[in-house]
Amino acid sequence: MKRVRLPELAEVIRSKNAGPYELTFDIIFKTREIFEQVAARKIITPELIARLYKIPLEKVISVVEFAPAKAIKATVVRPLACGDVGDSDVYGAQQHGPLLEVELDWDQ
Repeated sequence: MKRVRLPELAEVIRSKNAGPYELTFDIIFKTREIFEQVAARKIITPELIARLYKIPLEKVISVVEFAPAKAIKATVVRPLACGDVGDSDVYGAQQHGPLLEVELDWDQ
């Protein structure tokens, strides 16, 4: 079994606003088989998202597996409202970075 980074398994890893008070992260996998294995192993969890983003678990709103799109979507409470004083990413498009560093054991 080898260690792989999430970007090696995904076509898309992105973040964006989900309204003014939430951020959403999309991970769209390269193949259905990869999606099914990641989903079955419960690799992307609320606990992982909370740890990656250094937020309390209760600020993770949801982690949803969406098989038709081979995707997992996680939504969190934004640290600041979109456009508020101090907000450095109005569109939420630069927040996916920590997901790029996720490593997992992979046997395929």
